[in-house]
Amino acid sequence: MRTLVAQGGALRLVETPDPEPGPGQVRIRVEAAAVNPIDLFTASGALPDYGLAPRLETYALGWDVAGVVDLAGPGVTTVRPGARVIGLSDRLTDRFKAQGDLVVLDEAAIAPAPAGVAAPEASTLPLNALTAMQALDLAGLAAGETLLVTGAAGGLGGYLVELAVARGIRVAAVAAPGDESLVRGFGAEWFIPRGADLAATVRAVVPGGVDGLVDAAVAGLPALDAVRNGGAFVAVGAGQAPLPLRGIRVSTVFVRADTAQLRDVAKLAEAGRLTMRVAGTYPLERAAEAHERLRRGGLRGRLVLLP
Repeated sequence: MRTLVAQGGALRLVETPDPEPGPGQVRIRVEAAAVNPIDLFTASGALPDYGLAPRLETYALGWDVAGVVDLAGPGVTTVRPGARVIGLSDRLTDRFKAQGDLVVLDEAAIAPAPAGVAAPEASTLPLNALTAMQALDLAGLAAGETLLVTGAAGGLGGYLVELAVARGIRVAAVAAPGDESLVRGFGAEWFIPRGADLAATVRAVVPGGVDGLVDAAVAGLPALDAVRNGGAFVAVGAGQAPLPLRGIRVSTVFVRADTAQLRDVAKLAEAGRLTMRVAGTYPLERAAEAHERLRRGGLRGRLVLLP
């Protein structure tokens, strides 16, 4: 089989023996694997600098997968070979990850793929939708409360808006001026153009500040001022959380595989309540082009590799 790895800052597609599933694991024949910013970060070699992984010669790439189970290990009870699934490869140092021909995942890291959804679209769900769901859980907002989402037009931000609205939360969305119709289509009640004085603009429409904020755009400390005293601020990723000023609960979301939540995500996608956006597809052999295109930015949706 082929698997994509980063070695010395360069991407290489290497041939390896097929991985075998252990107890409680399944092997998935990959149909589609989304490319995410964490893949660029991993390929850069920066993981050890942030204490996220030991310094290794090579790192396998790819978190999101949509595909077909082709082999189940001992003790697997919820899926059989031939089942279409989506899954999250959430361990940074796994030897085999999603950007390859085959990937082995724990049974607890997969869920049935949403019916009627093509593999490229389905592959955009696990990492970003689970991150969004778990960030909203950390924010702990109730129906009727207000949430500010930075980076609302991005892959993570779009799911944040839609999942929050599904919980009855009122959303203010920050995005580029040209993305207003897009994020309002996700269900945002208020639109905040990127580059505006964030705290002043938010407090003009939500007096006293929002109840919570999920910082998908890594705006950091300037965004904290848009949150009311005693509210909630959820940072995304390592090293991005501001100090908990004014009694604001500050936390950081680090995504984890969760089969129950992934099943919920798939059901929402099946029902048409999540907008899966594919900005383009590349064959696995052209993975370096996909990574470079993501690095240039400006996408509205995920790039997807097709083995």
